[in-house]
Amino acid sequence: MIKERIVVAYSGGLDTSVMVRWLIEKMDAEIITFTGDLGYSRELNGVKEKALRTGAVRAYVSDLKKEFVEHYVFPALKAGAMYEKAYPMATSLGRPLLAKGLVEVARKEKATMVAHGCTGKGNDQVRFEVSVSALAPDLKNLAPLREWEFKSREEEIAYAQRHGIPVSVTVNKPYSIDDNIWGTAVECGVLEDPMVEPPADAYQRTVAPESAPDEPVYVDIEFAAGIPVAVNGTAMEAVALVQALSDIGGAHGIGRIDLVENRLVGIKSREIYEAPAATILHFAHTELERLTLDKSVFHMKNQLAAEYANLVYNGLWFTPLRQALDAFVNETQRHVNGLVRLKLYKGNVIIAGRQSVHSLYNAKLATYTEEDTFDHKASEGFIKIYGLPVKTYHQVERQAAGMVTPSELMATTDQHS
Repeated sequence: MIKERIVVAYSGGLDTSVMVRWLIEKMDAEIITFTGDLGYSRELNGVKEKALRTGAVRAYVSDLKKEFVEHYVFPALKAGAMYEKAYPMATSLGRPLLAKGLVEVARKEKATMVAHGCTGKGNDQVRFEVSVSALAPDLKNLAPLREWEFKSREEEIAYAQRHGIPVSVTVNKPYSIDDNIWGTAVECGVLEDPMVEPPADAYQRTVAPESAPDEPVYVDIEFAAGIPVAVNGTAMEAVALVQALSDIGGAHGIGRIDLVENRLVGIKSREIYEAPAATILHFAHTELERLTLDKSVFHMKNQLAAEYANLVYNGLWFTPLRQALDAFVNETQRHVNGLVRLKLYKGNVIIAGRQSVHSLYNAKLATYTEEDTFDHKASEGFIKIYGLPVKTYHQVERQAAGMVTPSELMATTDQHS
């Protein structure tokens, strides 16, 4: 009898390591693991061998860093997508790409089911399952963490120890960590109390701001059509550029985020994020847009940035809406070209300069020196017309309240017409 095949989205962490053994026991199926390398994760060292030792019959590991940065991270950067104005969504952006890889392996292996290690009250279960459903509606999604008997991470740790499954999590350090080249997310343990300051060991890739160098560092970032292409005068491909800024920013305490956020499933959660490169690039990109975008486009794009962030966070990457928003964003980015100079100092990103051949800043219009070319007299007529609806409204309100007579109102209107 041929066993059913299940492809597991495997990170090598506690949940997915336990899940492989649990699925073998409960479903008597062949388990094949898929691991997508999105950068940075230390748990990927030896992950293939670990999956096979845990019971998988085959283990796939794919280098997705380039695709991740170019086709997921940079579109979100161009959109200015920050969930609830704070979170650059490293985890959220990675899930649709991992789901895509999961589906590709399932097709290759002729599997009928895929499984993920997401909890029943998290956002990632939605991101994985909606993405898989979009790409392969016939595949069945399994979510063992919604079904199994373990009620705590401590029970999972005990199960792993009984079955000889090597995991880096311990009872004394029970953090759940997800990381990639764009950022790190840390939750669980003492972090579940919003009043507890994150312990030093909760941070994985940034130094404490107070321990950062006493001298600032200046960084020049060049953009072409909204995409970062060079750092300090050196042209760099996408992955190397993000990694370089992550290293520089992390060394200066940049990108620590302590956030109580609204999850898709309706609860609030407290998580710690570290996103040095994302923090730097989002800041620089916005400053360049301030210089190069028309006022109405800039304001509309800021409104749609929140919609784009919600879409990504809520697992709707493979949707017509995202494609439509990308079309708008790409049109706005045609003139987002130029250089932004930043000063990084003890956790702070400070603007130090910006320039662009498409700059809409006109020094002769903005100056208050003798070089001023602005027509000050034109403002009087502009203000009269601009303020006319407000003035008319309040005149009528005063008349209705008996504060002025109709004749007085007419005289006032004639006087200022």
